[in-house]
Amino acid sequence: MTFYNKLVRDKIPEIIEKGGEVPNICILDDAAYLRHLEAKLDEEVGEYHRDKNLEELADILEVVYALADSIGSRDALLEIYRNKHDARGGFEKRIFLISKEDAV
Repeated sequence: MTFYNKLVRDKIPEIIEKGGEVPNICILDDAAYLRHLEAKLDEEVGEYHRDKNLEELADILEVVYALADSIGSRDALLEIYRNKHDARGGFEKRIFLISKEDAV
C-alpha cells in the first residue's frame, strides 16, 4: 500500500482503477479543501522551481483557478487581474527597481 495524503485531480481515482489498483479516497469539507489547495499550490510552485517548464506552470494555474473558485470566482480573479494589469502594468518590460529617491 502506498500513502499519498494529498489533494489530487478529479480523474486520478479513475486512472488508478484503470491501472488495476483500488484508490482509498474521501471528499474534503470546505475548510480542509482550502487548506489542501494551499498546500497543493506550494507543492506545484516547488515543482516549477525544480523543473522550470510550462507543464508545471499549467499545474499552478489549475490550482490558482481552484482557489479562486473556492474563495470567490474565477471571473472575479480575472477581473481583478485585468484591473491591476491596466493600472500597474505587467512584467513584459523586465523592469528591475533598484531604489527610488525622495522628490525635491
